[in-house]
Amino acid sequence: MEPRRADAIAEELEDLIFSGAFANGDRLDEIRLAEQFGVSRTPIREAFQRLALSGLVEQIPRRGVFVRQPGPVELIEMFEVMAELEAVCGRLAALRISDKALDRLRDANAQCQAAVQAGDADAYYRQNERFHHIIYAQSGNSFLEQEALRLHRRLKPFRRMQLHLRGRMKQSMAEHEDIVAALTEGDSLGASNTLRQHVAIQGEKFHHLMASYKAAAE
Repeated sequence: MEPRRADAIAEELEDLIFSGAFANGDRLDEIRLAEQFGVSRTPIREAFQRLALSGLVEQIPRRGVFVRQPGPVELIEMFEVMAELEAVCGRLAALRISDKALDRLRDANAQCQAAVQAGDADAYYRQNERFHHIIYAQSGNSFLEQEALRLHRRLKPFRRMQLHLRGRMKQSMAEHEDIVAALTEGDSLGASNTLRQHVAIQGEKFHHLMASYKAAAE
């Protein structure tokens, strides 16, 4: 149970950081947070490790854990690389994906659609994460899969935050349908392009994300 509790605590801490409850440079007190969440220090430490993977905190030996919010340039660079990794995964998966994996993608999409109808961005994100992880695995390239998973983990809080922007869940859902259609047809170029556009943060989408990010930090 503790790993799942650690994940829930990490998500709550992400929300607190974005809401401005913790500012950039603040030290996170392990003992106080353990008391606040009513848990031992172990899941707090596990939550810190997850936040460190996403770059939201920095763990400094003998000093503690400090909030570190990436700037806009660093953030857009990470999304730029993520979009290209996803595009390659999609291109390869279109040639290699199994029928069982396609069924799992359709099931994840059905769960995403239910979350859209319920207006539940966090439930949508969980199924969205499952959707993308299936595609990484179906690329048939384990090195690529691990690199995509690593960067996906780092960008997780920002991808979650995007889904709270008005209309983004419905837009994401439509993009998922296009991705599944391309994979079903074995259209490697189509799968690559739709995944790249699905993940890329550019233009108006990036401005909305940064405005939301800045407002949360103030």
